[in-house]
Amino acid sequence: MTENLSSWICCQIGAREHYAIPRTLAKSNQLISLITDSWVTPTSIWNKLPIKRLQNLTERFHPDLSEVRVWSFTNSLIAFEIRQKLEKKEGWEKIIARNQWFQEKTVNLLKQQHKVLSHLDHQPYLFAYSYAALDIFRYAKSQGWKTILGQIDPGITHEKIVLQEYNKYSEYESYTKKAPSCYWEKWYQECTLADQIIVNSKWSSTALHEAGIDQNKVKIIPLAYERSQKNISSQRQYPISFSHHRPLKVLFLGNVVLNKGIFYLLQAVQLLKDQPIKFIIVGSLGIKKPSREEYPNVKWIGSVPRSITAQYYQEADVFIFPTLSDGFGLTQLEAQSWQLPIIASQYCGEVVNHGVNGLVLSEVTGETIAQALKFCLDNPQELQNFANNAQNYFENFSLVNLQKELSKITLE
Repeated sequence: MTENLSSWICCQIGAREHYAIPRTLAKSNQLISLITDSWVTPTSIWNKLPIKRLQNLTERFHPDLSEVRVWSFTNSLIAFEIRQKLEKKEGWEKIIARNQWFQEKTVNLLKQQHKVLSHLDHQPYLFAYSYAALDIFRYAKSQGWKTILGQIDPGITHEKIVLQEYNKYSEYESYTKKAPSCYWEKWYQECTLADQIIVNSKWSSTALHEAGIDQNKVKIIPLAYERSQKNISSQRQYPISFSHHRPLKVLFLGNVVLNKGIFYLLQAVQLLKDQPIKFIIVGSLGIKKPSREEYPNVKWIGSVPRSITAQYYQEADVFIFPTLSDGFGLTQLEAQSWQLPIIASQYCGEVVNHGVNGLVLSEVTGETIAQALKFCLDNPQELQNFANNAQNYFENFSLVNLQKELSKITLE
């Protein structure tokens, strides 16, 4: 490991943030190992099986980590998912069971590697994401290691906002369930055991403060996103004016649930129903799908693999992100990488500089969303300016910046 820099063990379920933290640490020679639920290399047998359900698994790899030590539990994960299916577990029961399964597998692995890890020059930093970190942190503390929690959302404050929203619109109440009290009890214990808590936005920091989390532990580090050469070389062109022949194409991409602001977006759709605007909604449905007759200018795509989302960003004219609460909102960076102007709320990562690369909603209502979209409709040249300015805002969200921020973490 690099002299005077900390050495890290990273634990994560899924390909969160495109493995940005372990990739960054690997580049600075600080990564001891990545421990993850599944890792499917290009030569893996799982890549060769023509099973649609395994498509997401084939994305559990990154070439930046091909030369580092990666421990994974792919076979066990598949067996776990089959067992959950047979036992008909879903919702919170399944989420908690998966988090517990991952922690048990990780702790057992760390115990097996005790001899190797005990010969390190310095005690490592153990990094794990929230809700799947408690048992891992307990083991790390027993070894005298420092612990860093990656907080994936605004915590219990986020749940309160979600529940308030569903209570307001009782017709959608069946689509959400409150997390069991043990879920939050364990989260508070994770926060207590963490020497440092990384959040990705001021909004998340505020939300954790409201939940009583020690602010001295909290460090804000925005998400990182690496543009491809195709992103960098792409050019976006807008018409002189929009019309029914060439409508303004508005993209919503993410889980289609109330806390993402979908209800208010649909209100805006109704307010703008006579305008030349086409709405494309991509993502897993968490609400009852409205009828086509009610929303004729909305195209519902449903859930798609991450690998094909690029085409939707490229085809759109503006990206709408009216979330009521988000830890950051990586889709903002994905949209910006395609020079796609963004309309976003204030309750997420600060990607949008209002009036420069997009618009920030003063509040999340159908009226404010409609006003923002009407501005875009009437001012295509402003959209062109937003698109042209987008490339100037990537420095704060680069892997280089992430590495710089991680290197500042020194735990005594």
